[in-house]
Amino acid sequence: MRNVKVAVALALLALAGCTSSPSGTSPDGATAPSSASTTLSSPGGTGTTGTEPAGGTEAPGGTEAPPTAPPPQASAEALPGGPTEVPAAQIDGGTLPDTYKRQVWTSQDGRTVQVVGLAGGCKTASAEVTAQSGDQVLITLVTTYYPPPGGGLCTQELRDVPVNVTLEAPLGSRRVVLEAREDTA
Repeated sequence: MRNVKVAVALALLALAGCTSSPSGTSPDGATAPSSASTTLSSPGGTGTTGTEPAGGTEAPGGTEAPPTAPPPQASAEALPGGPTEVPAAQIDGGTLPDTYKRQVWTSQDGRTVQVVGLAGGCKTASAEVTAQSGDQVLITLVTTYYPPPGGGLCTQELRDVPVNVTLEAPLGSRRVVLEAREDTA
């Protein structure tokens, strides 16, 4: 009887699509491209790459209800002129949880900076330029949680997602300070 219960449980998991594949590969094992995305920019030199929240559904009374599912997450656009890795000595990720990579790249002109956020399941990744000065740039990696509709469940896998931000001036030799924040949509 126990074997029957296990078999039924496994069949339900397979039907529910709870299988996952490694980041960057499709279920058939093919490597997925990592350069397709949408860049979101806001005035003031800050920007995020990833996705904008999908529009909500129409609620009774003609108002728009907030979205209940996370928008699809895409990788950052390729850096203009190709990526240049920032030396590890120029990066301060001391307050980041161990799950985050402490890697940073810049575009050829030094104004677009690419960092690595975390996304998956009911979470999306983005980044914000929190502060800029003559000697350092503070970038906040934001993971946004979207509660599943109807109290459903979320898968718990997380994957690295490159995200871009735009600086007011080229990074140059300024120190990059990385921090993380979790939000709920």
